[in-house]
Amino acid sequence: MYQREEEKIKSSIDWFTIAIYIVMVLCGWVSIYGASYQYENATSMFDLSGRAGMQLVWIGTSLLLGFTLLKLDSNLYDILAYYIYIFFMALLLLTIFIAPDIKGSRSWIAITDTIRLQPAEFAKFAVALALAKYMSSYNFKLMTLKSLSTILGLVALPIILILLQQETGSALVYTVFILVLYREGLPGLVLLLGVSAIMFFVVGLKYSEEDLGLLTMGEVISAIFIVIISALLVLNYRKDMLVARNIILGGIVLFGIPYLISLTEIDLNWGIIAIVALSILIIYLLVLAKKYWSKVYLLVAVFAICSIGFVSSINYLFNDVMQPHQQMRIKVSLGMEEDLMGAGYNVNQSKIAIGSGGLTGKGFLNGTQTKLKYVPEQDTDFIFCTVGEEQGFIGSVTVLILFLALILRLFYLAERQKNTFGRVYGYCVACIFLFHLTINVGMVIGLTPVIGIPLPFFSYGGSSLWAFTILLFIFLRIDMARKRR
Repeated sequence: MYQREEEKIKSSIDWFTIAIYIVMVLCGWVSIYGASYQYENATSMFDLSGRAGMQLVWIGTSLLLGFTLLKLDSNLYDILAYYIYIFFMALLLLTIFIAPDIKGSRSWIAITDTIRLQPAEFAKFAVALALAKYMSSYNFKLMTLKSLSTILGLVALPIILILLQQETGSALVYTVFILVLYREGLPGLVLLLGVSAIMFFVVGLKYSEEDLGLLTMGEVISAIFIVIISALLVLNYRKDMLVARNIILGGIVLFGIPYLISLTEIDLNWGIIAIVALSILIIYLLVLAKKYWSKVYLLVAVFAICSIGFVSSINYLFNDVMQPHQQMRIKVSLGMEEDLMGAGYNVNQSKIAIGSGGLTGKGFLNGTQTKLKYVPEQDTDFIFCTVGEEQGFIGSVTVLILFLALILRLFYLAERQKNTFGRVYGYCVACIFLFHLTINVGMVIGLTPVIGIPLPFFSYGGSSLWAFTILLFIFLRIDMARKRR
């Protein structure tokens, strides 16, 4: 009977996902060979002294590791979730003290002279397991102070430890776990607040150098956004069309009329205008909150006040908290600086490489930008530019379609799970792949700041390939046992 059950489980493995995984790993191997190929010192794809040869070793060990994970009892991942989390948190802490300084970061543990592992990559599946374990516990309710604070703690701890290793890019990946909470009932308001904060930061920083009297142009534009978002919040949560209309009309009067006056070349202090407009908005909302004893008006007023505080602190966060190289990368991404020979060099060369590929590409091993080593890190973080140059637009779109197929398939597998543990872990896996794809491709084509995270299954390196393999195959093993569960 046990053997029959095992055969039933094996027959339920998702071979479609495994097929996508194998195709992507092999495509990554070919891309690494193309990126690391040297005309004057050409080696075989199977030569272990080259990047492609070593990646082939990592691929072989990853396949062995993945199918070993499929043989383990799926209940082990549930039972050992917290222990795995504790182990990797301890390892992240230890890494701070024992890892050598490599380009200002202490995030790699040297196993041998040539083999190094990055615990931050492996800790992703540990955090995913811990979240799945906690959120599948008996009587779990998401929207309680205890649950939210526990989830925040589980995610914040690795972020803090990785930041102490001076590895900002890897730490940012862990923020994607918040997306998983929306599937489990987190209100969309939290996402709106996060998007608003990003928008305020970008606008406030990009237009921070133009002084409009008391406030910068970025702060004035942010004030207009605060008014618009406040009206939308009132309309969505209070269904009060009259108040929402009054807020919008008030904003039009307080900002529109001064704008028309400014067209007559009369100088206006836009800082004072913005301050007056926001003050009237907050007072209006507080009066409504008291009159109708409505929490919605009060919370919208709190949102406006907190937004003002955040916008006012942007310059401090950027100039005093961030490091100089991070500041320059953000400025280059926002078009505030060019620095083509400094922080913007990688992205500029990458865009040249991708653009030169045209529709069909220059052909395998024929990319001039990559062969002449104009693009730094072209076989790791900037591997996508090799695909763009050699395989062109068609090859780049094919790679993106492969990722899209994998991510959509993972969401589908997550939804068909019979319990919360499998569903939450599946969403964690899908969101991690989505974040890596979006940020990596975004930074290669200049849409996002360069934060140094690999493209799954394509970037050279054993740590990332092993970590993504573990992340994926644990979920496949959980999915195999969904009927038994």
